[in-house]
Amino acid sequence: MSGRDSSWWNGRAARLVLLAMTIGVVGLVGAGCGGSGSDTSDAEQRLETGLEEAKKGIETAGEEVKKGFEEAGKATKEGLERGREEARKGAEKGKGKAQKAIEEAEKEAQQGLEKGKEEAGKAIEEAEKRANGYGY
Repeated sequence: MSGRDSSWWNGRAARLVLLAMTIGVVGLVGAGCGGSGSDTSDAEQRLETGLEEAKKGIETAGEEVKKGFEEAGKATKEGLERGREEARKGAEKGKGKAQKAIEEAEKEAQQGLEKGKEEAGKAIEEAEKRANGYGY
């Protein structure tokens, strides 16, 4: 999950908390706007309704924030798994290249040995010819 997604969730949570508080304030104001003293129970009911709505708004905001963190955790885990897989593939590719380099070096070493044997054989033949030519 990118930084942009994270800030989006934080902004959303802040808006939800603000909405819950606004609902609570509206409930309180509505409760205070009753007519006479006989409407006290009605005002109390409005106040309780406003408080309940505010609590629900806060709970909803909390759930949204929790969901956002769960999604962020899931995305992070998926990113780590992809990274681990890419690292494994890179290691295998590197191992393959190293193996090819070893095989090439062995091939060149073998060719060098064969060339050295060939040159040594020629040098021995030349030495024998000279020795025979001098009568040894």
